Amino acid sequence: MNPPNHFSRRKFLGTALASSAVAGIVTTVRSRAADAAPPAPVKSDRKLKIGLVGGGGRGSWIAGLFQKHGGYEFHAVADYFQAVADRAGDTLGVDKARRFSGLSGYKKLIESGVEAVVLEIPPYFFAEQATAAVAAGLHVYMAKPVAVDVPGCLAIEAAGKLATQKQRVFLVDYQMPTDPSNIEVARRIREGGLGKPAHVQTYGVGSGFADPPKTANIESRLQNLVWVNDIALGCDNIGNYDIHAIDAALWVIGERPIAASGSSGIARPEPHGDGHDVVSVVYQYANGVIHNHFGQSLNNTSEGDLRVLCHGPVAQAQINYWGKAFLRGGPQQFNGGVIENLYDSGATRNIASFHQLITGGNFANEIVRRAVDGCLACILGREAAARHGTLTMEALLNENKRLEVDLKGLKA
Repeated sequence: MNPPNHFSRRKFLGTALASSAVAGIVTTVRSRAADAAPPAPVKSDRKLKIGLVGGGGRGSWIAGLFQKHGGYEFHAVADYFQAVADRAGDTLGVDKARRFSGLSGYKKLIESGVEAVVLEIPPYFFAEQATAAVAAGLHVYMAKPVAVDVPGCLAIEAAGKLATQKQRVFLVDYQMPTDPSNIEVARRIREGGLGKPAHVQTYGVGSGFADPPKTANIESRLQNLVWVNDIALGCDNIGNYDIHAIDAALWVIGERPIAASGSSGIARPEPHGDGHDVVSVVYQYANGVIHNHFGQSLNNTSEGDLRVLCHGPVAQAQINYWGKAFLRGGPQQFNGGVIENLYDSGATRNIASFHQLITGGNFANEIVRRAVDGCLACILGREAAARHGTLTMEALLNENKRLEVDLKGLKA
């Protein structure tokens, strides 16, 4: 079920060394528009002019996948650190005049003549930058989680709706729902393969990241994934890593949770950020499903585990990031297959989908709704666990608490 020993959470997110700084919510979560694998990458004569915001480890990695697709041309780059923007610009062949830095670098990128933006930044900045991109009439491709707090989720929900109105594509890069075996398992679950789903278990297990002492300002927290340790910058570990499994759970359950109970804590040695690295949450759903989630981000394992186990009265099923997806028992058994290198293949499929959606004029942007609800589920679990109690989704939304980051001393 777990990845090979050499494929740790550090490698999984470590290709994500994001160096840059940068109303209503629907109740139900909708699945992908069709239960079929997203399109494979293809060469295309239609070159989309794009800009990369966040040129660190994951930003440079995913930029390489965009280049391999063949349907994109990098026109501009932006990163809080000029050296990172220049390094990415050299690799991507971006003119030096279109390499921007500082907190406002993304604004210059938006104005540089790009058609779409690729956002690979600490999640605290997603709502502001995605909203600005959509308002400027650009397509948006962004990492998860979509926000760190309820106001940010509301802003992304609104940006997704505005993108549809403006006939623009807004895609959030989740990999588990792109795998053919996972897709088949999810389809059979929705067609009654388990009977009525009763119990879901999710796992988010991996290693942690360096959490050095804080300096005069947060500049030192904006690279090398240090920001994962800060709740306001990264949405906590449940929102930054475990969210892959929680998103997949919502994908098959079909709605977001109505309440959560739990407990969490900090177990890493010499912590300096406020992020919790151990968490246990029980989610409740209106349809009666009980969902147990366990997460840990400690350097006690070289293996990672991002998995969804679904139990019903006649069968059980598994959706996986590594290992195997299957449905066992009942009339719709599916032996599944081993899921390999989903990090690369999932992003590659999403990049191909992004191009196809834009060139094909499909602006429904249904993924935004599930991405927002998945983020809200993680925030609900985070808050309930931090309070060592029970919290309803209604109460969380009514609190509408905004997380703030002190940006004093940073380069504008």
